[in-house]
Amino acid sequence: MTQAKVSQANVPQASLTQASLTQTKKKDSAASWRHYNFTTAGPVDDYLYSMLPKRDEVLAEMEDYATEHKVPIVGPAVARVLQQLAIMINARTVFELGSAIGYSTIWWAQAVGDKGRVIYTDGDRKNTERARGYFARAGVSNRITLHTGDALEFLSEQKQEFDIIFNDVDKEDYPRVLRLVAPRLRKGGLFITDNVLWSGRVAEKNPADARTKAILEFNRKLYDAKEFYTTLLPIRDGLAVALKK
Repeated sequence: MTQAKVSQANVPQASLTQASLTQTKKKDSAASWRHYNFTTAGPVDDYLYSMLPKRDEVLAEMEDYATEHKVPIVGPAVARVLQQLAIMINARTVFELGSAIGYSTIWWAQAVGDKGRVIYTDGDRKNTERARGYFARAGVSNRITLHTGDALEFLSEQKQEFDIIFNDVDKEDYPRVLRLVAPRLRKGGLFITDNVLWSGRVAEKNPADARTKAILEFNRKLYDAKEFYTTLLPIRDGLAVALKK
C-alpha cells in the first residue's frame, strides 16, 4: 500500500512548528554540549536550537562524537556567537586556550579567512591528531597552527598581540589566564571565556568545589579589570565577552 503524502500547505503552521521543536528536542536534548533547561527554560532552549542552520557534515560529525565520547565542546549556539564576534571585529588572529577536538577552532578558522591564523592548543595528543583530521576535511588546515602541551605556558611565550583570545581551559586555571591575557590582546580585541556560569554553581552561597571558586574569582576580577569592558552572556553555560579598552 502506498502511503498518501500530506501537503504542508494543509497543515496548520503551529503544528509544523511544534513538530519541528519536538524533533529538535529528541535529537539534541541528549547532546553533551546542551545545557538543557538551565539558562533558558526547556521549550525556549528547544526553540533556540531549532532556529540554528544545519551544520556541515564535519561539524555535525564532531557534535555526535563529542556526545558519544563526552568530549567538551561549545556546541553550535555558542559557536555561532564566537564566529559572529570574530567577523564583527574583522579578526585575523585567534589564540584558543583549550581546543579539545577542534570544534570551535573550525568556526574561528572559517571566520578569519584565508589570510588569518588560529592557534589550537590542547594537552592531549590524541585530541590533536583527531582535530588535525577534522581540519583537513573542513578545508581549514592552512589557517590553523596546532600546539600540543600546556596552553598557558605557550600563551606566555607569545610576543604578538591577538585579535581574540578564547579561554576554555581547566577551570582552576581561569584566574591565571586573566593575568596573562591583557598584554597579548590588541586594543579593541576580545577576550572570550566559556563556562562562566558553571551550570548555575556560581550562584551557590558557599561553594566547596575548587573549580567553582576559581570561576567566581575569575568573573569578579574580570569585571573589576580596568583594561576590559565585560559582559556575561547567559547562553548555554555562560559566555564572558570582554572588550580590551
